[in-house]
Amino acid sequence: MEKLYHISEDPRIKIFEPRPASFYPKHVLRHAVFAISGQLLHNYLLPRNCPRVTFYAGPDTTEKDRIRFMGNSTATYVVAVESAWLRHIQQAIIYCYEFPPDTFSLFDQCAGYYVSLVPVTPVSVRPIYNVMAEMLQQNVELRFMPSLTGLADAVKYSTLNFSLIRMQYAKTGGT
Repeated sequence: MEKLYHISEDPRIKIFEPRPASFYPKHVLRHAVFAISGQLLHNYLLPRNCPRVTFYAGPDTTEKDRIRFMGNSTATYVVAVESAWLRHIQQAIIYCYEFPPDTFSLFDQCAGYYVSLVPVTPVSVRPIYNVMAEMLQQNVELRFMPSLTGLADAVKYSTLNFSLIRMQYAKTGGT
């Protein structure tokens, strides 16, 4: 199994206890520890409450959607964030915890989510002092936009693989 990770702004977590999955109440019926695959780790290399629209072309993505959303980008993945978050992103220090994969099972392949129903002790923790540099090393195009709502709506109805993360904190308009 591939390496699994969890991103936090807290550098002192010794054990991750299962918690309610309030964002998946109909799908995860027990408390769980969530992890992200190494392939999609970049989706979480941001401050926790930073809203973001993340997407990439999957096997079922149409050429029309690939051109519409990816354009001439040579990156495999796109992460779009609101411009108002730039300073916070530049100043953020986040911590990348690596988890042993043995108690995890795949929850959502498109989003790269894994869950464990038991407490998890991290294998290691690594500080990330330059969030943007870390993201850009991972074949990601980082886009800054005044508002994400239009992009989120368009991506949601496309054939792309996507995640809409922390959108409850997004601005609702273009200002």
